[in-house]
Amino acid sequence: MPSRALALSLAAVNQKSNLWLAVLLMAVFAVTRWPGLLPGNFSAAYALVFCAGVFLPRKLAWWLSLGTMLLTDVALNFYYQHRGYDAWKPAMFVSYAVYAFLIWFGTRFKPQSHFLKLLSGGVLGAVLFYLLTNTAAWFFNPFGNPEYTRDLAGFICALTKGAGGYPETWRFFLNTLLSGGLFTGLFVGAMKLTAAESPQEKEGPQPASAEPEPAVEPQPEDARS
Repeated sequence: MPSRALALSLAAVNQKSNLWLAVLLMAVFAVTRWPGLLPGNFSAAYALVFCAGVFLPRKLAWWLSLGTMLLTDVALNFYYQHRGYDAWKPAMFVSYAVYAFLIWFGTRFKPQSHFLKLLSGGVLGAVLFYLLTNTAAWFFNPFGNPEYTRDLAGFICALTKGAGGYPETWRFFLNTLLSGGLFTGLFVGAMKLTAAESPQEKEGPQPASAEPEPAVEPQPEDARS
């Protein structure tokens, strides 16, 4: 049917524009990772992976966001290695596991959800990232910090004071919270301003709800006697 073909064509155009917007947002995110550009833990990563789960098709949400994270991490590692510091740490694998969780968390939201609901989801995702990564740091204790005892006091220390020689983790939490809200608001606003895809477009074209009723063929006139 012409109307069905037109709807599919419009959906394809909309998906293509959303793809280019997603690539643009990934590029902006890559720029924000330039060393020294932003304060510690003030990152667009939390909002990026959450919004990818919300707005992008499932496969694209995984490979594009995590692929961007990996490429920028490789570039950053080369940068720091030339300065005598190896950025690849076991804790990075924990971070990637949490990023994957945030993508899945984003898929629990609909693109048509209210702006404030998506903003709250992005902020919650940033809080979860902080809690999960610092809990892992306390449990595995990669710094060998004697204050990270396996009790409530050690856990509270990991969430507030942190390891010696590093800034307090509560300062990181503040930056995580602020950046999660700021970048989620920017990403969600950009996607909604460009008419983010509908759930039907996100899952793929759906079959027509009903087949048109066949036309009733005229009956032949009764033969005259």
